[in-house]
Amino acid sequence: MGVFEDFSNFLEARLEEFLRDNPDLELQALAEKLREQEEETVRLLAELRRRERQLQDEILATAQEVQRWHVRIDKAKAAGRIDLVTPAEQREADLLRQGNQLWGQMEAVKDRIKQSIDLNAQIQVKRKEVTAKVAEAQAAKVKAKAQQTSQAWQNTTFTNPTFTNPTDPLEQTFRRWEMDEELDQLKRQMGK
Repeated sequence: MGVFEDFSNFLEARLEEFLRDNPDLELQALAEKLREQEEETVRLLAELRRRERQLQDEILATAQEVQRWHVRIDKAKAAGRIDLVTPAEQREADLLRQGNQLWGQMEAVKDRIKQSIDLNAQIQVKRKEVTAKVAEAQAAKVKAKAQQTSQAWQNTTFTNPTFTNPTDPLEQTFRRWEMDEELDQLKRQMGK
């Protein structure tokens, strides 16, 4: 296990060093992580909303049961069935406690939904900031590369010994000779 841990630590250190040396890649990694967090927050939000609907349905069903038992209590009292009144009242009280618990759960889910919405908004803002920084870093990298290329081209142009200088006497002699040859060739073609 020690060798694998050492190797893993070595790779992590090299990765961190590489990312420090390439800040645009580090920003891209951060942007990817934020994108994943945003997706996870959206999934959590969907799950919380599904749970909220489920709790609302359970609360509604419990409220309907409370109403049903309340009617039964009144009916048992009117019929003089005291033996049914007390257990029915106990059932109604149990259902009311259950409804209160469900209501508390729903309020907690609503709080988590609000927190998730706020978190998602924060992640989106941060992601836009990081995306803008990634674009800046890439533009700076392209600009730096273009400057390097331009500078290399300028250096090559002025230091290259094969650069043709129009004032060079040998260059002028060859150009005259090449032009004379072309003229002779044109004359022969026209004479045909």
